Amino acid sequence: MDFGDDQEGGSESQQQQQRRKRYHRHTPRQIQTLEAMFKECPHPDENQRAQLSRELGLEARQIKFWFQNRRTQMKAQHERADNCFLRAENDKIRCENIAMREALKNVICPTCGGPPVAEDYFDEQKLRMENARLKEELDRVASLTSKFLGRPYTQMPQGMPQMSTSSLDLSMGGGHHHHHQGLGLGGPNLDLDLLSGAASSSEMPQFHLPPPVTEMERPAMAGMATRAMDEVIRLAQAGDHVWVKIPGGDGREILNVETYDNIFSKPGSSFRATDLRVEGSRDSALVCMTADALADVFMDTSNWMEFFPSIVCNARTVEVLVNGINGRSESLILMYEELHIMTPVLPTRGLSFLRYCRQIDQGLWAIADVSVDMQRDVHFVAPPRSRRLPSGCLIADMSNGYSKVTWVEHMEMEDKVSIGPLFRDIVQTGAAFGAHRWVGALQRACERCASLSSLGGMHADIAGVTAEGRRSMMKLSQRMVSSFCASMTASQHHQWTHMPGAAGNDVCVRVSLHRNGDPGQPNGVVLSAATSVWLPVASDHVFAFVRDESTRSQVPVISLLATMYTVHTYSRDVQEVSRIPNGANPGNCISLLRGLQSSQNSMLVVQESCTDASGSLVVYSPIDIPAANVVMSGEDPSGIPLLPSGFSIWPDSRSGVVGGGGASTSAGAGGPLAGSVVTVAFQILVSSLPSSKLNAESIATVSDLINNTVRNLRNALNCG
Repeated sequence: MDFGDDQEGGSESQQQQQRRKRYHRHTPRQIQTLEAMFKECPHPDENQRAQLSRELGLEARQIKFWFQNRRTQMKAQHERADNCFLRAENDKIRCENIAMREALKNVICPTCGGPPVAEDYFDEQKLRMENARLKEELDRVASLTSKFLGRPYTQMPQGMPQMSTSSLDLSMGGGHHHHHQGLGLGGPNLDLDLLSGAASSSEMPQFHLPPPVTEMERPAMAGMATRAMDEVIRLAQAGDHVWVKIPGGDGREILNVETYDNIFSKPGSSFRATDLRVEGSRDSALVCMTADALADVFMDTSNWMEFFPSIVCNARTVEVLVNGINGRSESLILMYEELHIMTPVLPTRGLSFLRYCRQIDQGLWAIADVSVDMQRDVHFVAPPRSRRLPSGCLIADMSNGYSKVTWVEHMEMEDKVSIGPLFRDIVQTGAAFGAHRWVGALQRACERCASLSSLGGMHADIAGVTAEGRRSMMKLSQRMVSSFCASMTASQHHQWTHMPGAAGNDVCVRVSLHRNGDPGQPNGVVLSAATSVWLPVASDHVFAFVRDESTRSQVPVISLLATMYTVHTYSRDVQEVSRIPNGANPGNCISLLRGLQSSQNSMLVVQESCTDASGSLVVYSPIDIPAANVVMSGEDPSGIPLLPSGFSIWPDSRSGVVGGGGASTSAGAGGPLAGSVVTVAFQILVSSLPSSKLNAESIATVSDLINNTVRNLRNALNCG
């Protein structure tokens, strides 16, 4: 028995020894090897752990657990170090706070040497600062809301007195000259209401949101969109009996209204009023984008505005009536848009309409637009009897990345405001908003997208700009062009004031004031000035002259822009630092320019020039060296402030025209003269203080700037 007890006791001791053997201590060599591996790779994979197991004579599980424990230990060490650092920083800040409080107790007025200021004074100052901040926030939100709603945001609570906004209170007078920035360093204060022809905001029409689409209206709207779709398809495929080719119009076609009324007779169409003008046109072209991608552009109002900034100044989806397959096929939306010509002379066209998208066949899409009932349009800025008749396009995919687009544009317009002689022919012939202009702008936008997507395979250029840098520059330039087009809009909430010309000056300059607070724009008060003139020179010649660096000295745009941004130099020599083509036409490109003199080294200028058969644009904006480095490195350029200026050029041939100031230019007996309508526009940051006042010297300076530019342009083109 004793022997047996001894055996039992021995077996228990052996089990305890076996348990103790499970706790294995690694040798110094093993730990050294594991530590070296941990420094190189804290997370070894299975193959690396197997190799360590063979080298060190350990099991793979032991290797795995060691690395897990080591990572946990390292994390704890880092957390302890961070806690110690933060504790020390906290103690330091607390000591500084105590010291500042003690110093405030002994503060005295440096002027009168009086006692410390009472605590309630600081509370009052805090309230004043908070009040000013909240006012700025309210203005910014109201501005964003106005852009989203397409109308001024003026809804105030009942019983609250509404502040008078008949004029911008932009006072820069008195003895506060140290706050002046940019232009306007002196002179008497000038209220906008004192300017000739200025319209106060209290006289502007107030717009309200349209009523929501009721359930009873939805079937009627669906039927209206279906009928419009059928009509658009028939018009896009119709022959010569419906469409008449314009002689010398590059294949452009206008609608035979009489034939149209006979084929597409509608109730009341035979009683069209004599003061209503019909604009009908058709055009087609190949664009470098797939049909599916184009359908997405048409159904997204943000992309719609981005593709057509020179035509669409405002667009939004009022309501999605039918959300089709992938948001495209069989989708129906109620949409609102404002169309414009980039000039302060002509008001915008505002229309609410239905947009219907349908995939007819594989690779074949159709888009149809038609105005809704007139009673709904009264909530928008559209004239009461103006409407979009069935319009749209057919998009056929060519299976090579290209699509053939056949565009039909059909409107019935009532011109409430008389059109001046400068743009009368352009508007009344349908060139302003016809299919030819839409197709040209679409081709240009698609080429730009193709150029942007092809940058990935390009190497750095001569200036060392990488593909990412060029992509960032293209995004910056696109925002610059969109901002320029939006600033040249004569909408209901963007009023322009006519400035009487000086003696011997036949250029009529119009100015506009607004306060910037949006991201990507300089904060403060911006003065915009523009004028439009007719030149007896072909539009392509004017475009080539304005964008060419070799002729820059005759129209010192770069120097003028640099001067407006406090780079005080009048050097006209510029050099192209980088160039990015963004289309098949050599004139479609983006350039980064710099002055050759040392005083211009702190400022660069981004320039984009683009042209098609319907018109041309040359847009500039200065940026400083740090901003240029951000762009060149490929970083996000959305925060870089831009204030663009530039030229808009329209082709226009006529036998005679009344110019901007009333002077007539005749072509003589030789027939129509090839000419162009040029809009010159500048934007100037008057002050970075939102509460500053405008003075007469600022307006006189920018007017002289416009007049000198037009005069130099005429002299250089020998049409003075």
